Amino acid sequence: MKIELAESYGFCFGVKRAIKIAEENRNSATYGPLIHNANEIDRLKNDFNVALSENLDSFRAGDTAVIRTHGIPKQELSTLNERNVNVIDATCPYVTKPQQICEEMSAQGYDIVIFGDESHPEIKGVKSYAIGNVFVVNSPSEIDGLNLREKVATVAQTTRKIEEYQQIVGKLMADHKEVRVFNTICNATFDNQDAVRDLAQKADVMIVIGGKNSSNTKQLHSIAKEYCQDSYHIESQNDLQSEWFSEKEFCGISAGASTPDWIIDDVISKIKSLTNS
Repeated sequence: MKIELAESYGFCFGVKRAIKIAEENRNSATYGPLIHNANEIDRLKNDFNVALSENLDSFRAGDTAVIRTHGIPKQELSTLNERNVNVIDATCPYVTKPQQICEEMSAQGYDIVIFGDESHPEIKGVKSYAIGNVFVVNSPSEIDGLNLREKVATVAQTTRKIEEYQQIVGKLMADHKEVRVFNTICNATFDNQDAVRDLAQKADVMIVIGGKNSSNTKQLHSIAKEYCQDSYHIESQNDLQSEWFSEKEFCGISAGASTPDWIIDDVISKIKSLTNS
C-alpha cells in the first residue's frame, strides 16, 4: 500500500510556541488543556511535571499558571492577576487578534458577530472581550434572529472553513449598511485544509489524526470525507482497524494542528504493520 502525508499537516505555529512555553515552565500547571491532544498533555505531565487544572480556584498567589493556546475569558485572566498568580500566557497570537478586534470594535459602537462554536474555549475567550452586543453564530440562518444594529463587525474562529465564513459575511452585508469584516482564520488552517483536500482526491482511504475535541481536526476530517468516503478520524494508533485498509491501495494521512510528530510516526508504523507495507 502507498502511504502519503498531506503537504501541510500537524503542529501549527501557535501550538509549537505553547509547547515550548510549557516545557520551559516545569512544575507549573496549565489552566485548561494547553492543546486539544490528551497524549501530548500526558507527555508534558510525565516529562516536565506540567499539570493540568480546570479549576480557577486551584491557583493561589505564587503559583504558575500557563494559559492554554485557545485563551481564557478576560474576567478569568483578571482574577488570576489579582490573586498574584504568575501568569504565563501561551495564548496563540492568532487567537489574541480576534480578542483585540472584539474589544476595539465594540468600544467604537459596533455590534459583534462571531462565527464559531459558542461552547469552544477559544470563542468563550474571544466573546468575553466584547463590550455590549455580541453574538455567536454557526450558520447564516442564525443571523435572522439577531437584533443587530446598523454597524456590525465580524470575526471567525481561527479553525473554521473560509467558505462558510464567506456565507456569514455575505448574509451580513446583504442586511446591513456598515459591516467590518476581519478574516481571523489562521494561515495554518488554510494550508492544512487545502492539503487534505488535494490528497483526499487521490486516496482511497484517509486517516486524519487529532484529538476528538479538536475543532480543526474535525474540519480536516469533514473535508477529507467530501472527497474520500473512507475517511477516519483517530487520536492514536490504537484506534486503527485493519479492515479499513482491506483492498485499498493508497492511504492518505493528515493531522490536526495539535498533533505531535511522534503520534503521526506511530500511526504510520501501525498502518505499515497492518498492511504489510
